[in-house]
Amino acid sequence: MDVTVDDGVLTLRGEKKSEHQDKDRGWSERYYGRFERSIVLPDGADEENCQGVLRDGVLTVRMPKSQRTTRGRRIPLGDGATQH
Repeated sequence: MDVTVDDGVLTLRGEKKSEHQDKDRGWSERYYGRFERSIVLPDGADEENCQGVLRDGVLTVRMPKSQRTTRGRRIPLGDGATQH
C-alpha cells in the first residue's frame, strides 16, 4: 500500500491478492489486481501533519485542519461605465 499527498490530492495505490481453494469440491480461485484512488482534499487540510495506519485490512488516514486560515477577499465591482 502506498499513500501520498501532493498539492491538495490524497492518492492511495496498492495491489490486492486473494486465493480461495476448496479441496473437497476440487476448485480454486485467484483474484489479483492493482488499484489507485485519488481524493481531492478540502481547503484547510494540513498536508504536513497527516498520519495513516493500516490495521487488519482497514486504512485510516487522519489529516487535521491547518492552523493557518485561508481567507478570500471580496472583489469590488464597478458599474461598468468606467473607461480605461
